[in-house]
Amino acid sequence: MSADPIRLLKTKGFDKSRWMQLPRDVVIGHDVLGQVPEVCADICLEDSAMVFYGTNTRRYAGDRVVSLLEGKYSVSTFTVREMSMETIKEAEEASRGAGFIVGVGGGRIIDCAKIVSYNLDRPFLSIPTAASHDGIASARASVPVGDGNASLEAQPPMGIVADTAIIAAAPHRLLAAGCADVISNSTAVLDWEFAYRLRHEVLSEYAIALSRMTAELLMKNARSIKPHSEESAWMVTKALVSSGVAMSIAGSSRPASGGEHKFGHALERLAQGKVLHGEACGIGTIIVMYLHGGDWRGIRAALRAIGAPTTPRELGIDDEVAVEALLAARTIRPERFTILDTGLTRESATELVRMLYEE
Repeated sequence: MSADPIRLLKTKGFDKSRWMQLPRDVVIGHDVLGQVPEVCADICLEDSAMVFYGTNTRRYAGDRVVSLLEGKYSVSTFTVREMSMETIKEAEEASRGAGFIVGVGGGRIIDCAKIVSYNLDRPFLSIPTAASHDGIASARASVPVGDGNASLEAQPPMGIVADTAIIAAAPHRLLAAGCADVISNSTAVLDWEFAYRLRHEVLSEYAIALSRMTAELLMKNARSIKPHSEESAWMVTKALVSSGVAMSIAGSSRPASGGEHKFGHALERLAQGKVLHGEACGIGTIIVMYLHGGDWRGIRAALRAIGAPTTPRELGIDDEVAVEALLAARTIRPERFTILDTGLTRESATELVRMLYEE
């Protein structure tokens, strides 16, 4: 009997796809700034370079990066004096003729460079002078909007050159803030899993595993993080890069940004100029871990060991400001569901801030 009349449904093949952009070259260590030209050559960066730096980071590393590149590229420079939409527009206009962009500095300089590289579709090289947050490796950038900041999609770096001698020389407060930013991954992934269970949000187990492991390793070694230590700078920078990679794998900032970040952004908005991003997120992590029923005291102990603040008082902020930040957290990225979006009252928010001081 012929099988010709039989019609079988064709088995559908696996067609899921995702475009992930990850740093291609990552160089971390003592006096690695001199390897910038080799990194540029390895990732096939050509034509002219635009180097972004700040007034201080120019002295620490910017001028040296320019001199290293001038032998092989036509180099222009742009000084990022403040992070604003006007500065971004000016930087974009100045960079239109550049073949690639280099960001030398801290958070605002790296963020400005990655936004401009994204808008102009240019390769981007990240050269951090401080390890204060995971933006040195991620595809997200913080931009001032109104009376706060917005987290926007941007260009991830094709290469990262992190000189631990330079990073270790920065104020310890910056390194401690970077540690707190990484430790906040521990609650970010809990909130992501929470959203998966309650809202069926798509999650990435690989990104969660990497993000959680990075936070746990840093907490385990919290007592080893010392001021102006290159070994500490190396450990924290590696963790920040891993956190950025987790976000690239996920295709969003979910592995490193949950309720603790929503609280952190609200606190930054309410106490402008008094708190670093990582510091605010660290305090938020203690609170969110408490709400999830996890080891919030362990989080607090790790932050204390590192030298990061664990209470509003340590930041010179009134407790009531932190209460307002908790209540305002649900207005930050409302599309991102976290445990802080489940109906926090003023009374419970007040108790949560009071809990920070408990021994």
